[in-house]
Amino acid sequence: MSSNGLARHRCARARFVGWTLTFLLTGACGTGGVTTTAGPDGPAQTAYAPPAGKGPIVVVLSGHSGPGLYHGYAAELSRLGYYSVLLDGKDILTREQDGAGNLRKAIERAQRSSQAVPGKAAVIGFSQGGGGALAHGANMPDLVSTVVAYYPQTNFVSDIGRLAARFQVPVLVLAGAADRYHNCCLIESMRAMQAAAAERQAQFELVVYPYADHGFNLRTSAYRGEDDADAWRRTTETLRRYHPVP
Repeated sequence: MSSNGLARHRCARARFVGWTLTFLLTGACGTGGVTTTAGPDGPAQTAYAPPAGKGPIVVVLSGHSGPGLYHGYAAELSRLGYYSVLLDGKDILTREQDGAGNLRKAIERAQRSSQAVPGKAAVIGFSQGGGGALAHGANMPDLVSTVVAYYPQTNFVSDIGRLAARFQVPVLVLAGAADRYHNCCLIESMRAMQAAAAERQAQFELVVYPYADHGFNLRTSAYRGEDDADAWRRTTETLRRYHPVP
């Protein structure tokens, strides 16, 4: 890595989504993801520029395992025309750091990039990162246009209503009914969140995949192709509605 903290890595793997062959990245690679180390301007990130050179900002928050499994997702967003920034979800949903401050810094840093068009960011989070997206991103209407949370962690709050009370932007939650992973992201908590959001008339949508487990969109033993494709479709529809590419 050079002295300015940037690194470029290149690699690719093939993946089928429905009948379409797409190439997703297994690191900060392939489309030229640029990794920046943590510093005063914000937490460590890997950024993917869109083909047109500039695009609206989407911040992607990884699960507890770290960014490794999510580079492909972030790179695919860039191919849709977004300036996609991947963060470690542990830097956002955390008791050791200022998670809200880290997310705010990351968005503001992205807004200063020459590869971003002016405006707010969409935030997409997975598991621990999904919890961070709900706890912090959904509470930043000055910086965030919409939040998408895949199987978000919810066991960090004792009262799910307090979490739902923070929602000030449109929220889409994508959850697996069979998710019992460390009891972090139980479907019962998602339904309680849905009820609390409805009571507060928040813009909130919950999509439940009846047979899906935690990480249903990741290439692990839990992978479910149809659910992954449907979740991606709903995510991109949400982006087009609330955070479109000009």
